Order: sequence, then C-alpha cells, then structure tokens
Amino acid sequence: MGRALYCAQCGAKQPVEGAAPNAVSGRDALAGLNPRTASILCYVPGIGWIASIIVLASDRFRHNRSVRFHGFQGLYLFVAWLLDDQVLRPLLQRIPGFHLHSVVQAILLGMSIFMMVKASHDEAYPLPLFGELAQKSVAED
Repeated sequence: MGRALYCAQCGAKQPVEGAAPNAVSGRDALAGLNPRTASILCYVPGIGWIASIIVLASDRFRHNRSVRFHGFQGLYLFVAWLLDDQVLRPLLQRIPGFHLHSVVQAILLGMSIFMMVKASHDEAYPLPLFGELAQKSVAED
C-alpha cells in the first residue's frame, strides 16, 4: 500500500497515483486536523507537550515545516515550565519574600498565549532561545 502524501504548505491530503478516489488504505487519526489547529495545540499549557509529541511523530505533518517548528518550540517551552517547577521553585522557596517563581510562571504563560495567537495567524514566530532551538531542530530533519 502506498503512503498518503500531504501538501507541505497547507497539510491537505494529496491524491495517490493508482488509488481509488474513496479507497480506505488505513485510518489516519490526524486526517481531519488542520495544520493551524495542530500548531495552536502545541502551546496549550499543561497538555501542549502531548500535542507536540503527536505532531512531531505523525506522518501527516512530517513535511510541514511550520507545524513541526511549533511542535519543537512547544516542547522547549514545556521543558522551561518543568525546569521552573522542578528546579527554580524549590530553590527560591528557601528565600523568604523572593517571588521570582511567580514571575517566571507568568512570563511562560504569556509566551504560551502569545504563541497560540501567532500560530492561529499561521506565523512561525521564534521566541528567544526556544525559537532558535526549534529552527535548528526542524532544519536537522
């Protein structure tokens, strides 16, 4: 069985030579997922990392550089949340009156919301540090 082909720009499924128009060769769970929606889901706080992993592992978005960029950048943003929660918070709790953890959380939440808006406008906006890593990750493919 041939593999389905997808448009690199819009992610729409392309016809495969020799296949019947309505032939079902296999179920693609992401077939109905718009690339823009997939990009937005990568930044949802708390669960965006799951969407990022699914997007990066999917055959559907393998050749869509914009969606893959958002997948990688969403993962890197999630790693920043983890570092803040698991490293920075325990260290800074020992200093009374020092609320840097709350500031970092607010910044990360703001970055997530900002990137959901940018992704909804089909913009691959590189965040400081995370964007550069995401661009390098997409380029390595």
